[in-house]
Amino acid sequence: MPNYSDPEGFAEWEMTVPESYRRDPIWKTPAYRFGLWLSDLVKRDAKMVLLADPTRHNDADQLLRAVGAISSNLAEGYGRSSGGERARYYDYALATTRESRDWYFKVRDVLGTDLMEQRHRVLERIVRILSVIIPRERDEGQKRGRRKRRNNRPPADDSVGN
Repeated sequence: MPNYSDPEGFAEWEMTVPESYRRDPIWKTPAYRFGLWLSDLVKRDAKMVLLADPTRHNDADQLLRAVGAISSNLAEGYGRSSGGERARYYDYALATTRESRDWYFKVRDVLGTDLMEQRHRVLERIVRILSVIIPRERDEGQKRGRRKRRNNRPPADDSVGN
């Protein structure tokens, strides 16, 4: 049985990613790397769905869109300046991760249960990572907001009542 703490094929795939991507600070975010990896894998998966039954074009399209949106939302959120803004895009990534799980389940009859479960394990890992990151980013945004409001208060008027 493969070790999914380092998913089968992930390390080999990582070595094919151009250095310019691996130097970017977002590369240190595991959820982003797993999402990007899945976006490469889903192209083969979607092709299998279409080859099995060309009338399932919508299933393949939805699967491609959902999986592709995971890393895209993470990348967009990573570039935001506040924790609250980042949390919003990371929430989108979490939603598309769950949507991807749903679409993989719907095409399991073509892809097979083993492949679906392999993809689900990676998607579940992304869910776990985002479930930790999102509250932390949201808290950072709220702390900054409180500090900013405190700093923007008008100075107290000491002359009142004197």
